[in-house]
Amino acid sequence: MSGALVLAGGDVAGIAWELGVLQGLRDVDPELQERVCTADVIVGTSAGSAVAAQITTPTPLPSLYSAQLSPTSSELDVDLDLEELTARFAEATAGATSPEELRRRVGALALETSTVSEDERRRAVAARLPRSTWPERPLQLTAVDAHTGALTVFTKDSGVELTDAVTASCAVPGVWPPVTINGRGYIDGGVRSGSNADLAQGCDRVLVITPSLPGGPELFGSLTEDVEALKPTRVEVIYADDASVAAFGTNPLSPATRGPAARAGRRVGTAEAGRVDALWR
Repeated sequence: MSGALVLAGGDVAGIAWELGVLQGLRDVDPELQERVCTADVIVGTSAGSAVAAQITTPTPLPSLYSAQLSPTSSELDVDLDLEELTARFAEATAGATSPEELRRRVGALALETSTVSEDERRRAVAARLPRSTWPERPLQLTAVDAHTGALTVFTKDSGVELTDAVTASCAVPGVWPPVTINGRGYIDGGVRSGSNADLAQGCDRVLVITPSLPGGPELFGSLTEDVEALKPTRVEVIYADDASVAAFGTNPLSPATRGPAARAGRRVGTAEAGRVDALWR
């Protein structure tokens, strides 16, 4: 049976939380965590792309988790106003007649926004990754073409450096600069879907890890629709709980969220290990 691990977006807090969930699985059953992290297919979107790139290296998971507890990091601190950014998205996409047009409009917003330089942002993302080469195992990292709104899935066969693919997948529009790859700008894969779980079609079982509440608001796409598209595949979703959302705070891009989010994710992973084992057994 083939299995897929889908790691959703969630900013800096989401990276820490997802690593915490995996560490929680390891606390209960190290072999279960190893089986999950060596899934036949791994799909990473935004924060999930960073986690996917980390767990497919030889670096042990406990080391990746411990790094999230460090008071220092390479993450860039940004003063994010989620309400203001959401309002900008709503204004930019009002009247869009198709999902692709909506994504094109968000791409235009990203291209017009003044941010840190691409080089500065790339250095910060590169520091997240234990190594910069693609793993041999199937890894799909999602991004959106800022000019056309089309989904792009980067793999080791795309001819794109892993760091560039992760930086593109994490390029939150209106916050970080679009990433230029082969002369085109790319933005966060979460603009298409927070998880892009439907890319796991063809697998017999799918585990989705998402740092969001079940039934919570989704800016772009729908996890419910993604899961529906996977039928009859068996799918389990690990959601954040209220304590996790509290740990994310009002600015999930803040490096200060890393420790609290990682610990909250670890508690969730421990609690969900039995359900994951039943799926992956």
